[in-house]
Amino acid sequence: MRDVENLREHYALTLRHWVKRLETRRTKAVKSVGEVTYRTWRLYMSASAHGFESGNINVNQTLLAKMAHGKSSVPLSRADLYA
Repeated sequence: MRDVENLREHYALTLRHWVKRLETRRTKAVKSVGEVTYRTWRLYMSASAHGFESGNINVNQTLLAKMAHGKSSVPLSRADLYA
């Protein structure tokens, strides 16, 4: 294992953004999938965002690397990962 990052806050922000975009396109979404499906997804994403914001649910991203001759090809720092 090379790195573990908690993405809870990122998921909350992403879900809030998705809910806002869905709401601004409500008419088109309801026309495409129906009122029940629209409301189900809106509720699911809103509840999930709340869960992440309150700390009741969590998500972690784990980076694993296979070693070859005692070395991995993973960069030495997170800065290198995001470059």
